[in-house]
Amino acid sequence: MVGASLVRAAGFAYPFLSYRLSELAFSTRGISTILALFGVGWFVGQVVLGRLADIVGRRTALVGSMLLAATTLPLLGSVSHPSAIALAAVVVGAVYDAPRPVVSAVVADTFPDEATRTSISGWRHFGINVGAAVTGAVGGLLSDTTGLTTLYWVNAAACAVFALAVLALMPGGRPAPSAGRPTGDSRTAYRTALTDARLWLLWLVRLGALIPVAGLFSILPLLMDHAGLPASAYGWTQVASACMVLVLSVPLTRWLARRASRGTSMVPLLAASSVVLGAGLGSAGIAETTPQYVVAACIGIPGEIVTFVTATALLDKISPPQARGLYAGIGNSPLAAAVTCAPLLAGWSLAQGGPHLVAATTALCGLLGAAACLPLSVAMHRPHPRHALCVK
Repeated sequence: MVGASLVRAAGFAYPFLSYRLSELAFSTRGISTILALFGVGWFVGQVVLGRLADIVGRRTALVGSMLLAATTLPLLGSVSHPSAIALAAVVVGAVYDAPRPVVSAVVADTFPDEATRTSISGWRHFGINVGAAVTGAVGGLLSDTTGLTTLYWVNAAACAVFALAVLALMPGGRPAPSAGRPTGDSRTAYRTALTDARLWLLWLVRLGALIPVAGLFSILPLLMDHAGLPASAYGWTQVASACMVLVLSVPLTRWLARRASRGTSMVPLLAASSVVLGAGLGSAGIAETTPQYVVAACIGIPGEIVTFVTATALLDKISPPQARGLYAGIGNSPLAAAVTCAPLLAGWSLAQGGPHLVAATTALCGLLGAAACLPLSVAMHRPHPRHALCVK
C-alpha cells in the first residue's frame, strides 16, 4: 500500500493532462476526447490486469504494468501530434491505476474478516489521498517552474521504482487454486462474473457515484480553465480536498469498520454517499473563484470516503476466491468508466449550457447512483448460484 501511495503521489499524468492539451492549443472538444480515450484505456486495463493477477500472479501483473507505465508516460508528456497523443493516452490509461485491482485482490486473499478488510480499505483511501495532496502541491509547483513535461518523467520514475520494490519484496508465484478449481480457468471465472447480478448492480451504483469523483480530475480543471484560472490554482483544490480526506478518513473508517463487524448493510450508506458526491462536485458549476472551487471540491469528500470503503467491502463480500482478481478488476473499473464519461459529459454540458448545466448533470449522476442501490440491496440477499457450485 505504501508503494501504491507513492505512485499516486507522482500520478500527475491524468490530473494535469487537460492543462498540457490546452498548452498545445487543443479545443475543449479535443481535450474532452483525449481525456475520454485515457479513460477507455483505464477501463480495459482494470479488467485485464485484474484477471492477469489471477492467472500469472499478483507480483508479475503488477511489475509488468508498472514497467510499461515507466516507458510510456514520457511519451505522453512529449509527443504533440493528436494521433500520437491519443494512442499514448490509451496505453498510459491502461496502466495508470494498475495497483488498484491487484492490491484489492491481495487484501481479499490475506484478510478473511470483513471488519478488518473494511478498515484496510479506509487506510488505503487515506494513503491514496496523502498521495493526492502531494500530487496537487508538487504538480502545481512544477508546472509553473519546470513545465508540464517534467511531471510525466517524474510519474514514470515513480512507477519504475515501485516495480523494482515489488520485484524485490513481494512474494512471487501464482495464487493458490481454490476449491479444486484451477486459478487460470478463465471461462468459468468470466461466466461467473458475467452472470452475477450483484456485481453489475454494484458497478452501476459506483459509476453514478464516481462520475463526480472523476470530476475532481476532469470536470474541475475544465471548469477552472474555462474561468481563466491557472494550473497552480487547480493544484490547490487537489491539496485542499486531499487534506479534507486526511482529516475525515480515520473517524469515518473506524465508524464503518464497527458497522461491518455488526453485519450492518452498507448499501444505504453507499446510496447516501452518491447523493453527497453529486451535490458536492455539482456545486463547482456555480463557482467562479479559486476559494469557491476549493469549497466545491471539499463538500463531497465525506461521500467519497464512504463510497470507496463501502463499495470495496461489498465487492469483497461477493467475490469468489478463484476470481478475486477478476472481480476486483471489474469492480474497480467504474472509476475508469467514470473517467471516460466525466470529461465527455462535462465537455458537452459546457458547450451546450455552460457551467450551470455541468452542475445539473453532475448532480443527476449522483442521484442515479443512489437509485440503483434499491435493486442492489435486494440482490445482495440472493447469493450467486455459481458461487455455491464453485465450493463443492
